[in-house]
Amino acid sequence: MNPGASAADLARDDRVSSALYTDPALFEREMSRIFERTWVWVAHESELPKAGDFRTAYVGRQPVIVTRDRRGGINVLVNRCRHRGASLCEVPKGNGNGFTCPYHAWSYALDGKLRGVPYPDGYEDVLEKKDFGLQRLKVGVYAGMVFASFNEDIEPLEDFLGGARLWIDRFMKQGAGYPIKVQGEHRFRFRGNWKIQLENTTDGYHFPIVHRSWMASVDAETANMLSFMTDEKAVTHSLGNGHSVMVMVPEHVDLDEDDGTEQLQARFSHIIEELSREFDPAEVRRIVRSLHGSGFNLNLFPNVAMSMSFFRVLRPLSVNETEIRHMALGLDGGPEIVNRQRLRIHEHFQGPFGFGSPDDSEAWDRVQRGVAGGPDLPILVNRGMERERKADNGDRVSHATDETGMREAYAMWKRMMTDAH
Repeated sequence: MNPGASAADLARDDRVSSALYTDPALFEREMSRIFERTWVWVAHESELPKAGDFRTAYVGRQPVIVTRDRRGGINVLVNRCRHRGASLCEVPKGNGNGFTCPYHAWSYALDGKLRGVPYPDGYEDVLEKKDFGLQRLKVGVYAGMVFASFNEDIEPLEDFLGGARLWIDRFMKQGAGYPIKVQGEHRFRFRGNWKIQLENTTDGYHFPIVHRSWMASVDAETANMLSFMTDEKAVTHSLGNGHSVMVMVPEHVDLDEDDGTEQLQARFSHIIEELSREFDPAEVRRIVRSLHGSGFNLNLFPNVAMSMSFFRVLRPLSVNETEIRHMALGLDGGPEIVNRQRLRIHEHFQGPFGFGSPDDSEAWDRVQRGVAGGPDLPILVNRGMERERKADNGDRVSHATDETGMREAYAMWKRMMTDAH
């Protein structure tokens, strides 16, 4: 396929051009047409529990500050002083009364309003403070997930999420009655295009191959739970607007549903024993069943995955480099022994010394290296095309090892890259 071709030619139903991973000009168009025009995930509300809390993030390649102001509102502000362009905040998170530029000390409130200008003489009749607040993005929040957009005319967040909302609601049930909170994160970069990772979250085909070392490291009960390759109930749904979900543990899709037949894992016997001193048996069972998180991976286009028991956030750096944040989740106000165990589970797979992240990132690196060869050869996303079916709600559904999620993501990519408005 010709890299100079239209978006429709570059992303077909069953294949995409290698140029999507390698063309710098195409990457620049993605930043303006996708990341600066759609809803992009920037934070979880648990990271901003108190007035004055903030964290830094990116929308595409533009730096932003996510704040909770004194009225409890959430703001997303471009991290750039309106005077001479210096960045205002260089720390990942904190709490404060506002932001002061280190260059000339222009100061801004938590909602972005310009509060003060040192030595104001010289600005008479040339500066109105109300006109020079920080650039604000449009903000949407759903189930504690904070999204932002540069596009003032964008559709409501709930409409954009569409069919993914049901799955977000289900994902949050792993709190077992407690709100979900972010416990910490592991950040790293891989040498590959952002869409390689976007594809990965609902790619069940790679799991037993890339993660066979992890499968060999866990107990038999955990390995059996994630042996979904031939399970007919392990399916992928195309949810519209680029979103998709891959079900790996069907009995854990809705953690509120429990027929009582599932045995709790023996490895958690010490947790069961401690919880039983405080909670009734039904509550103990509910909490322990949720230790591995939900039974699915949910991919929200373009930059966040809600993957079983963690958030995975991608940030495009260049056409061939991407930053990943793996955010461990816990129960806000829940038993400490449970949150410690969830951290240990997270570390075992997603941590810097875990079995999952290094294997995934090596595979992503190798894709980027490989597409340097045979640039005219396409990337195939045709697995399961002939066995896709349409569900009653309109979702396209196929097996968890099929590439339904990738086809959904590239359909949205093509739509946004074609729309110049």
